[in-house]
Amino acid sequence: MNVHASALAEAHLPDEQTTAFAREAIEDLSQQPKKLSPKYFYDATGSELFEAITRLPEYYPTRTELAILRERGSEIAKIIPGNAALVEFGAGSTTKVRLLLNQCKFAAYVPVDISGDFLQAQANGLKRDFPSLGIYPVAADFTTPFELPKAVASMPKVGFFPGSTIGNFEPHEAQAFLRSARQILGRGAQMIIGADLEKDERLLHAAYNDAAGVTARFNLNVLVRINRELGGNFDLSAFSHGAIYNHDRHRIEMHLISRKSQTVRLLGTSFSFRPGETIHTENSYKYSLERFAALAQGAGWRVRESWTDAAKMFSVHALEVAE
Repeated sequence: MNVHASALAEAHLPDEQTTAFAREAIEDLSQQPKKLSPKYFYDATGSELFEAITRLPEYYPTRTELAILRERGSEIAKIIPGNAALVEFGAGSTTKVRLLLNQCKFAAYVPVDISGDFLQAQANGLKRDFPSLGIYPVAADFTTPFELPKAVASMPKVGFFPGSTIGNFEPHEAQAFLRSARQILGRGAQMIIGADLEKDERLLHAAYNDAAGVTARFNLNVLVRINRELGGNFDLSAFSHGAIYNHDRHRIEMHLISRKSQTVRLLGTSFSFRPGETIHTENSYKYSLERFAALAQGAGWRVRESWTDAAKMFSVHALEVAE
């Protein structure tokens, strides 16, 4: 669906990214069932809220992955070629990448993220602590093709995709991303990637429905963005957060649930909601080691090494291009 230029002008949309946000939001809210892309969680506020989520007692993925990276860092370092460029897709907090930078001899770091202000702030902090490291931030949607800085063109490339972000994609979308990353990184590329593992449903429910309500605020923030950036009129009090586990599809689903009958307007388009109708905002697929290896293989990668914690809550994989 095309967004009228007059409506865009009225909302003072400043750039191509915001125009894409408007187009996708209208298209997605026009579907049945309604949805919104999780990539639009991550404005500055959304990025801060996600960092707060990672510190919650119920949210196991971050601390578990950090423990794997600390314990297995020397093994990862043996795999990484010297003087390589580390390209982080969807760079957020620098906590995880610092572990790699401290243990591996990278010549350059290329953080890629859609939230430009947050990205620059994190890059500035790294420059102070790693003065000899070339740091080249790229503000881009990492789910679409982008160009790497010319400064790293001749270096070996290692992708970094930590967290459980790969699980936010539908399996076919995850393979499309992995194929795109392989093309961006080029011949001989490697990749370090995290994937959440299947586990007891009670642990999953607690992790995505935390008692402090931080995940709820994170979920609702996408509506805050629509109101602020696109001139929407969502009433946040008329929506609630909910996360459920879909056994058949091995995934947690996050939804915004309408509390009542209501109509919302966005750039001249109206969207009606029934009581209990939801906006599907995010999936988080949970993998077995075997299913993840098959996913990677279908995108032209081969699993070289896999590491998990003792309880097998989370996994980190070293991938290499399958020649």
